[in-house]
Amino acid sequence: MSEQPILIVEDEAPIREMLNLALSKAGFIVTEAADVRQAQTLIFNQLPKLILLDWMLPNKVSGIEFARQLKKEPQTQEIPIIMLTARGEESDKIRGLEVGADDYVTKPFSPRELVARIKAVLRRASTHSEGEQLAVNELRLDPNEHRVTIAGQEVQMGPTEFRLLYFFMRHPERVYSRSQVLDQVWGGNVYIEERTVDVHIRRLRKALADHNYDYLIQTVRGVGYRFSTRE
Repeated sequence: MSEQPILIVEDEAPIREMLNLALSKAGFIVTEAADVRQAQTLIFNQLPKLILLDWMLPNKVSGIEFARQLKKEPQTQEIPIIMLTARGEESDKIRGLEVGADDYVTKPFSPRELVARIKAVLRRASTHSEGEQLAVNELRLDPNEHRVTIAGQEVQMGPTEFRLLYFFMRHPERVYSRSQVLDQVWGGNVYIEERTVDVHIRRLRKALADHNYDYLIQTVRGVGYRFSTRE
């Protein structure tokens, strides 16, 4: 599975270019978004390791509001956020931290200082997430390494299937409707068809089927899906 990137959400192209260059030189993989809509698409395709989020963004949704949304959603609430802003007042910094930002960097800033802060935030995040590996029989899921193995063999699956499996393994034996799965795995602010869940459930089962573990993802007719060890 590919390494998780750092996502830059910034509407000014020169700043995105400068950040991308500095982070790439520091050894990070980088993706970029100019607004919240682009950021949501990138996050849906692959959860980032950390988000650099500009306070002022176009198209009505501010960075501070987007941070609030991210921290409310189960699949994104653990992603560290560093706010980037020209607003240096103490009240603004407190507001950013209160919505869940992990750090706050005021423009203009030194790229070297920002890289150091990113590394510090990632160290804290990795410490907080230790011990969260999940296991059922010989199935192992490690959210820190973004890796799934069965009997020691790595199981290849897409990022959405990984999030689905992570969610189900954390909530075994409970039945969820398609709409509930959408809310929990995709987030309530993402507008997609409920049948999309069926597509990714099939892909997840296919990934597990090579190891005879597809039976764990069960259909409850007329209701939805559950993760269960009871065949």
